Formats: sequence, C-alpha cells, structure tokens
Amino acid sequence: MSKCIQEDHLLMSKAVREWYRYYEVEWDDQASSFLCDAAIELYNEGCRSVKEMATVLIGTYVGLAATRANAPSSSSVH
Repeated sequence: MSKCIQEDHLLMSKAVREWYRYYEVEWDDQASSFLCDAAIELYNEGCRSVKEMATVLIGTYVGLAATRANAPSSSSVH
C-alpha cells in the first residue's frame, strides 16, 4: 500500500475514532462500517482534514442510533 493511501486511511480512521470519543460509545461493528462509508464519501467530496471530517460526522450522525441502516443518509441531511 502506498504511503499516500495509508495516510488517507489514517485520516478517515482518526475521524471515526473522534466520533466514538465524542459520543462516548463502545466500538460497534455496524456503526463503524456505516461511519467509515460516510468518511469515504466525505473524503471523495474533498474533505482532507481529520478535524473537519470528525466535525461533519459528529454533527450529521448524532449518537449510535443515527448509524443504523434506517438512519438518513448524509446526502439527505445536507
């Protein structure tokens, strides 16, 4: 894996971890999958800052319940 790709993955991983810290919830596989997909979408839209990405994740997906399959997608929230 190239250094650039590793750094991109690290950026998204850190943003997801910030979401967990903010909401003080335990690791959840379903939530993590959902949040990682959302982080990838933000990255693809040009977000390259951990702080910015974490802020959007925290503001868009409020708590664990917001990460469930029937939760609104980020595109419907914007």
